[in-house]
Amino acid sequence: MKMHGGKLAARALKEAGVECIFTLSGGHVMAIYDGCLDEGIQVVDVRHEQAAVHAADAWSRLNPGKIGCAVLTAGPGVTDGVTGVANAWRANSPILVIGGQGPFNNLRRGSLQEMDHVGLMKPITKWADACYDTARIPDYIELGIRHAVSGNPGPAFLEIPMDILSREVDTDKVRFPTMRPVAPELTPAQASIDEALAILKAAERPVMLAGTSVKWSNAARQIQGFIERTRIPTFVNGMGRGMVQPGTPELLNRVRKEAMQQCDVFICAGVLLDFRLGFGRSIPADAKIIQLDIENELIGTNRSADAYVVGNLAQSFDAMSASLDVEPVDFSKWRDQLRAREDELETDFASQLDSDEVPIDPL
Repeated sequence: MKMHGGKLAARALKEAGVECIFTLSGGHVMAIYDGCLDEGIQVVDVRHEQAAVHAADAWSRLNPGKIGCAVLTAGPGVTDGVTGVANAWRANSPILVIGGQGPFNNLRRGSLQEMDHVGLMKPITKWADACYDTARIPDYIELGIRHAVSGNPGPAFLEIPMDILSREVDTDKVRFPTMRPVAPELTPAQASIDEALAILKAAERPVMLAGTSVKWSNAARQIQGFIERTRIPTFVNGMGRGMVQPGTPELLNRVRKEAMQQCDVFICAGVLLDFRLGFGRSIPADAKIIQLDIENELIGTNRSADAYVVGNLAQSFDAMSASLDVEPVDFSKWRDQLRAREDELETDFASQLDSDEVPIDPL
């Protein structure tokens, strides 16, 4: 049986659990649309390639364990998608972007809309490459997805020339690799868990900030359990928002600055010490820092961690909670102090919202 490259690409995407692709119709990638129709993959045609990539980004955020996919025609199609790719890069969204290219047999000869897409995409992707062999298209799609979802997730880019997509090959000569759109979970080391908990148990005023890696670790249930065991005051940022149940007494908002200024232990759970935290300067110099994240390269950015736990955050929180079952801690008094201040600020803010003062206070 023979299949052209577009159908091989669609078959591989189907095996990876892709349900739809986002695109703006272009001649260089028509063969992929043909394959998607055969495989039952929905083709969502938008009005600008930037929207296609943003949609793929949103798809991956809203559907944990499924990869968003955008398909862009060559040249301006790929360049129009750059902002969407850069956004996915900063948001750590696991997406696969497939870009067209002029015919391989005329590569670097000045084909229509030809340019170096791979060189353009490398700085803002986890992986960027090109496939020049029709039979290996599924291999390259698996490589891109594997890079996108592994460790700290992010976008991957694959260029496929139009003649490679349209060429037919015997399917007996094609390897369809196993697709794993979810990265294997990295189990944290018990020694790291013990070191982090030793610091936490000695704390009087700990604070936790939960961020994006909690989302990508699907750790909502586990972080909730940890908070309920410790009663630690908790704040969220980035895609950590929504990971802690609304109404949780420990979940605070308006007193973050005050809490951080008073804390003696600061837990960074999937959060980088970037501009939002003064590059680490917002945390008192004498406070201990415990950092939890999914990849070792994220540890110690801008300020060293006194203890760190590397691994899937769901497993990290489960392991920490299990250890605390033996020797529990309770920070409810510290939480109550911050909760009282939070409620006070909330009441003051509500009175401003209900005010009939004219003119309206712009602040």
